[in-house]
Parts: sequence; C-alpha cells; structure tokens
Amino acid sequence: MKIGIIGGTFNPVHNAHLRIAEEVGEMFFLDRVVFIPSASPPHKPLAGELAFRQRFRMVELAIRDNPRFAVSDLEGQRGGKSYSVDTLRVLRAEHPDDEFFFIIGSDSFLEIGQWREYREIFSLCNIVAVERPGSRIPDPSAVLPVAIAGEFCYHGPEKRLAHRSGYSVYCCSGVPLAISSSSIRKLVRLDRSIRYLVPEAVAHFIKEHRLYKDAH
Repeated sequence: MKIGIIGGTFNPVHNAHLRIAEEVGEMFFLDRVVFIPSASPPHKPLAGELAFRQRFRMVELAIRDNPRFAVSDLEGQRGGKSYSVDTLRVLRAEHPDDEFFFIIGSDSFLEIGQWREYREIFSLCNIVAVERPGSRIPDPSAVLPVAIAGEFCYHGPEKRLAHRSGYSVYCCSGVPLAISSSSIRKLVRLDRSIRYLVPEAVAHFIKEHRLYKDAH
C-alpha cells in the first residue's frame, strides 16, 4: 500500500490540513492518508495545554466522512516527546511492505535540519513538502542541510530530489489556504465565528467543550 503520513498538533485540525491531505492523496495515488496527532511536540509548547485525547477526537470528527483518511494514536500511546523519526521507525517496522509519504508544510521542510536525527528520515520514507503561504521552495536542493546535500540528485522538471536510499523529496504547490490553528484559537477567544475554517463537527466540539477560551 501507498500510505501518506501527516503529523502535527492539530490544535485544532482545520480545513487546510484536510485539503493538503486530499490533494497529496490524489497526486500520489495514495491508498490511505493517516493523521498522527503529536502527544508532546518537541519544538514548541502546546498552546492552551489541550489534552491529546481532545485533539485526537477533533481529528476523528474531521475525517469521518473520507474513506481514504484515518487517524492513529501511535504518539499518544508511546509517550514522551513526539519525534518524527521515532514514529517513522515504528511505522516502517510494523509495515515493511508499504511505501510511506511523509507530508509536511514547506515551512517545516525549511527547518528540517533542526529536527532530531533528521538525516535518517530521508532513508525511511518519501517526503512531500507542500508549499504554504510565505514559504515557497523554488529550488529544493538549495535549502537542504549542507551535511546531506551530496546524498541527493535533483530532477528539475519534477521538482524532485532523489535520495540515495531510493526515496525522494517532492515539492508541491498545493492550494495556499492561509489558515492556521493559532488564528482559529484567537477567533474562539474573541467569540468570533470559525465557520468554514474547520469542519462543522470540529466547530461544534470546540464550542461544546469550551476549548481555547483562554488559549493564545
């Protein structure tokens, strides 16, 4: 199977997350796209201190009508800091015959050299970097960490970096939906509508549980 992996705090999950997953799923003919909420993000504190189970539930609600989408609590079960390399190792060990496509925003790809054991990530899966507003990647080879640049061969027409492991890095333009979880939390705090920014079921869950009223 060809499986997409999209991680994040999903605090909350919103329509840009879903649209990115949908587009990448179609573009690469993925059999499934799995959302993996982060239990304890390593690079920044979790705004609002929202429990993992609440964020997990919002993803469940958001994807329930899409048969291609699934959600995993792998990082919640594992505990500790949620490092992507650890998650990908587990997935590779549990599903050795599947091909994985790790979906990240272009802003995250530009910072991948700061990730834990980032070098190994390129040997575990394909990476799909989806351009986000304000974070274009005209030449992906130019933004690779210097320490690993020699491990890739750039195919310009495809905007693809072929890694010596056999996996590739793809850069996709995507739909530049300028939606962020932080802006949604701010709107909730100000008692403003978040309609059309998140699925209706997610908006109802946030309202019902009075989430983000004091979040920043």
